[in-house]
Amino acid sequence: MSKEKFERTKPHVNVGTIGHVDHGKTTLTAAITKVMAELQGGTFKDYADIDNAPEERERGITISTAHVEYETANRHYAHVDCPGHADYVKNMITGAAQMDGAILVVNAADGPMPQTREHILLSRQVGVPYIVVFLNKADMVDDAELIELVEMEVRELLDSYDFPGDDTPIIVGSALKALEGDTSEIGVPSIMRLTEAMDSYFPEPERAIDGAFLMPIEDVFSI
Repeated sequence: MSKEKFERTKPHVNVGTIGHVDHGKTTLTAAITKVMAELQGGTFKDYADIDNAPEERERGITISTAHVEYETANRHYAHVDCPGHADYVKNMITGAAQMDGAILVVNAADGPMPQTREHILLSRQVGVPYIVVFLNKADMVDDAELIELVEMEVRELLDSYDFPGDDTPIIVGSALKALEGDTSEIGVPSIMRLTEAMDSYFPEPERAIDGAFLMPIEDVFSI
């Protein structure tokens, strides 16, 4: 049986998750693939499929960049899940350099942390043009005022690195709840709001199809 020919019918956009270690970037990545697979078809990638290296599973952190794909109603996304740990900044830069837009993940209970600031700065330096924010772990915060405070803090932080903080979409939710199929506002609907924000806030990128072919190289191995 001949292999079915791949045809891209939707605009292609490169995105990724950035933010402090353990704020939920990989869980959010898994949740997006699950919700979009159910709505648009495609493949659900579980947390273990994304953090699949033995050391990543053992330590519970992302070390190398991981790549997944999914489709929304309007677009096809290639998504890179970047490591948040300070020791793996080089790997984060490798992923960010190819992004048309980034999803900044911030723990709603903790607010911005050192790698939150560092990842915003690096995104600015490598030319990531747009950022949307997902305030994660909202199920761990009972006080709505605290979430508002964190939101203000994030907007100010974005402003300080020349991103338009006031105009940046900020979605409040829980990636874990969405992954578990929870249908409350902070569960599956929050992932749908996030992908809608990505579709509307990230403009369709213009590709230099007439220029010379450039292929990013992520790693080199000596044999």
